[in-house]
Amino acid sequence: MTRLVMAARTPLLEVIGLAKAFGPSAVLRGVSLRIAPASVHALLGENGAGKSTLTRILLGMERADAGSLRLGGAPYAPASAEGARRAGVVLVPQERTLCPHLSVADNVVLGIEPAARALPGIRDRARARAVARGALALVADGPDRVPLDAPAGELGVADQQLVEIARALAQGGLREGGRLAARLLVLDEPTSSLGHADAARLFDRVRALRDAGLAVLLVTHFLTDVREHADRYTVLRDGRVAGEGDPRETEPAQIVREMLGRALEDARERAASEGPPPGGEVVLDVRDVSGAKRPRRASLTLRRGEILGIAGLVGSGRTELLRILAGLDPKQSGTVALRAPRGVGLLSEDRGGEGLMLGRSIAENVWLSPRAPLVAAPRALLPEAARWIEALAIRAAGPEQRAGELSGGNQQKVQLARLLREDVDVLLVDEPTRGIDVASKAQVLSLLRELAGAGKAIVLVSSQLDELVTTCDRIAVLRRGTLDPPRPAASWTAASLLLEASS
Repeated sequence: MTRLVMAARTPLLEVIGLAKAFGPSAVLRGVSLRIAPASVHALLGENGAGKSTLTRILLGMERADAGSLRLGGAPYAPASAEGARRAGVVLVPQERTLCPHLSVADNVVLGIEPAARALPGIRDRARARAVARGALALVADGPDRVPLDAPAGELGVADQQLVEIARALAQGGLREGGRLAARLLVLDEPTSSLGHADAARLFDRVRALRDAGLAVLLVTHFLTDVREHADRYTVLRDGRVAGEGDPRETEPAQIVREMLGRALEDARERAASEGPPPGGEVVLDVRDVSGAKRPRRASLTLRRGEILGIAGLVGSGRTELLRILAGLDPKQSGTVALRAPRGVGLLSEDRGGEGLMLGRSIAENVWLSPRAPLVAAPRALLPEAARWIEALAIRAAGPEQRAGELSGGNQQKVQLARLLREDVDVLLVDEPTRGIDVASKAQVLSLLRELAGAGKAIVLVSSQLDELVTTCDRIAVLRRGTLDPPRPAASWTAASLLLEASS
């Protein structure tokens, strides 16, 4: 079907002037778009652009403040996720939601198990297997590709993704003969955990679903996926539509400009050769390291006095790499040579769940360390914590205040205080400015530069690309689990980093 013919048809979904605010923060500001039937429509935008809120409204998880929706030409206003599913609008979320101990068949029909006709409340296993088999037939590239009785947790990531899609289609309903009843499938970052080969195979099945009449809303950061597999795209920026069109007729640089709100700047003049990075001797030498799922392959060297930035999209394996380097997760292959007598420390991206004991005092959090004495009188902790409160300008009532009562920026400084107290040689810093105010961000980044100047070696992971460019000495891009060789930060811009990470 040509795009001209497809564009002339009545839209399957029409979004008209949609607006949504949470308190004083406007998230959607008059968004309008049209999704054609039997098409793949990509939805793009930076984090915070409004993509998640828009999809939650389409799926009945949020209600719009203004605007309207039309599905198949009729008014559409789902009051719940169940209402959206009954209308044929279904979701495959970015994070896997399978029950690993249940079989593939049980996962596909989870929540929609057919009851025995003669015994209400008792599952009809034969009908359940038939539903699962019919849904999998729509997405698997062979009758035995995904065995019905296999535990879902034993499947590879790509096959788990197929089971997720099959479950969504089953929730949308299957007509007699196994034909689709679902009309719109929302795929949220479906390839963020897949390699190129698995991603290509997934999109083969997406095209088959499209050809069977299903419309697909593809939420993604990967411009390559958009150009190769989408029929149309829409870019959101600051809650508004910033661009739309045919991705095959639009240059990637233009799409990046629409996402960022500025042109793709020319990279600053690259050095004729990288030469040695700033700093002294190599303290960390990583060769061809892989993890259980991510990364697939990563090599890097880190020197004293250097900040090495790692850019990449969510799901590319950045956090997994840091956890392997910190010794928290095992590596599957490769070598990690550490030449740092005082070891490695990790600042976790998950402050509340992993980085801090929010219910305990600042003093206890600062003191918490493998190098701390096994027994210490509570009062002995206070002077040390007070010293770090003053050194890092932590805004707190005192060292006995609970960490959970502090602002996000001050909580981050408490994490840093613990690392600095340990006096490690290598700092692995994961999203240090996430969720903190502008002033605290500047303080944290300035502190990292001071630490590098004092001889510390730092690996910095951040989703804020401007921060990487202005803070780091070298930057490497992690794409689909593979770490590219680092280049001097002077050869990057935020836009060129985004383009590289999404290709």
